[in-house]
Amino acid sequence: MSGSKRINKYLAETGACSRRGADQLISEGRITVNGTVAELGTVVSDGDVVELDGKAVIPKDDKIYIAFYKPLGITCTTDRSDPTNIIDYINYPERIFPIGRLDKNSSGLILLTNDGDIVNKLLRAENNHEKEYIVSVDKPLDSSFRQKMEGGLPVLGQITLPCEVEVLGSRRFRIVLHQGLNRQIRRMCEYLGYRVVKLRRIRFMNITLDNMKPGEYRLLSRTEKEELKRSYE
Repeated sequence: MSGSKRINKYLAETGACSRRGADQLISEGRITVNGTVAELGTVVSDGDVVELDGKAVIPKDDKIYIAFYKPLGITCTTDRSDPTNIIDYINYPERIFPIGRLDKNSSGLILLTNDGDIVNKLLRAENNHEKEYIVSVDKPLDSSFRQKMEGGLPVLGQITLPCEVEVLGSRRFRIVLHQGLNRQIRRMCEYLGYRVVKLRRIRFMNITLDNMKPGEYRLLSRTEKEELKRSYE
């Protein structure tokens, strides 16, 4: 809900009833606002809690935000002529598109939405957003690997921003990036003489894979959506 509006209009916009039906419910004393019985003409504002028979009436939100565990082999494209496109794979009943991309040979968290405005704003502010990955390479990491990765390496004509790296095993590490250059982790590893054999994104800002399995998706929680929007305001 944005701004203030009369209670009957609010109820009608949630789909709970028509405006006339709302007037009837109000007259019967079945609607409360912040615990107080509403009257005809009561005005509600953002943050007000509206209840019908003691149950919250939530405004409809036509914006969809999805966290998807992309499997290997799926391409982050809306091009339906590509048989591996992410849209046909998810087969969501409404039109959505990915925020950013994840390589076909990588797996893990990718966000999808029908909110074009948030996509543009998130991509413009990408260097402010943490993205966390678990990566495996083709040979044992040497003692200077972490320091070199964290300090910045030449990729696509620029030096990568500082990042955080934790070595998890002889050939495995966790990395948190604050930017999103094309194939950045793979290029950084290649510069140091390593080939990435497995790459999985496990977090974007405050959004994680949770207990999802490859191919599964979930709708973002209200808290997750609010954090996304705060990140570019």
